[in-house]
Amino acid sequence: MNQPLMPKATAVWLIDNTALTFEQIADFCSLHILEVKGIADGDVDHGIRGADPIAAGQLTRLEIEDCQKDKNARLKAIQKRDDLPEVARRVGKKYTPLSKRQDRPDSIFWLVRNHPELLDSQIGKLVGTTKSTIQSIRDRTHWNSANLTPVDPVSVGLCTQVDLDNAVQKAFKRIEKRKAEEAKKYEGEGISAPENIINEQVEEINIEQNVEPVNPVNTETETATEEKTEEKISPEESNNQEEKEYTSDSVFAKLNELKKED
Repeated sequence: MNQPLMPKATAVWLIDNTALTFEQIADFCSLHILEVKGIADGDVDHGIRGADPIAAGQLTRLEIEDCQKDKNARLKAIQKRDDLPEVARRVGKKYTPLSKRQDRPDSIFWLVRNHPELLDSQIGKLVGTTKSTIQSIRDRTHWNSANLTPVDPVSVGLCTQVDLDNAVQKAFKRIEKRKAEEAKKYEGEGISAPENIINEQVEEINIEQNVEPVNPVNTETETATEEKTEEKISPEESNNQEEKEYTSDSVFAKLNELKKED
């Protein structure tokens, strides 16, 4: 059986509003029976405000009535999460504790530098700041821009890694959708896509295949230099080099002949 969120406060409410025995209350709240008696007498934890387990979705009124009729029965908590009351989702600007607000400019600087694909609205939701502050950090016009150091917002607790990953995935999907729409637009008009879109697609293919991009200018310069080097070496120079090699051999041969004649 799951323990109530506030066992002593729940025990106070059950003592004041039901006819359950101390044993039943102690068993449900995971407390000792003497502790429950002390709470009933006001000797233990005096002044605790009772917590209604019915309103909290931990018990049903029918369960309490059945246990009041049978002293040997034990309270059974609600196990299904669907039966628990839904917590209203907070709508509005994200609240940032005072102890972490000083880390927001550094975290914004980190997001702007490492994730330029994120929109200002996405950064504002992650960190809990305004678009004007984000724009000032982008433009380096922030009053403390000289002292900003990039800090991961996940490490300082401003957002979770799951929220950051979801924001990055949404940003990439938005960029891919925009590229596809632009490509379809140019194809429908019978115009070739701009060079920036083609280059981005080629770079993505090269990154996936781990192929280094080939620069046609460099290849032309390399071939030109090779042709120049070949042109520089004339046939006369090559013949002179061969003659030099043959003259050295002939000199040694003549020396050997002179030794034999002596």
